[in-house]
Amino acid sequence: METAKVIKKERGTVVSKSGDKSVVVQIDYTMKHPYYGKYIRRRTKLAVHDPTNAAGIGDFVEIVPCRPISKRKSWRLMNILQKAVIE
Repeated sequence: METAKVIKKERGTVVSKSGDKSVVVQIDYTMKHPYYGKYIRRRTKLAVHDPTNAAGIGDFVEIVPCRPISKRKSWRLMNILQKAVIE
């Protein structure tokens, strides 16, 4: 019996539009310090492929891994969960 492949989805905020069909997404997470046990905040920035140029700075998006598109881009924009509020 075959098992379904689990796709790891990540959620983050768009912090930069780095070029045509590209955005940079920042993912914030917490981790427990291995020795002291205190929870600390960490973040990672990923270059994401946005084929329709739909995402803007400040949008909360969902991304999924894909085949390498360039040297740094191996994630693809799946959908925009919340658009940024422009004041």
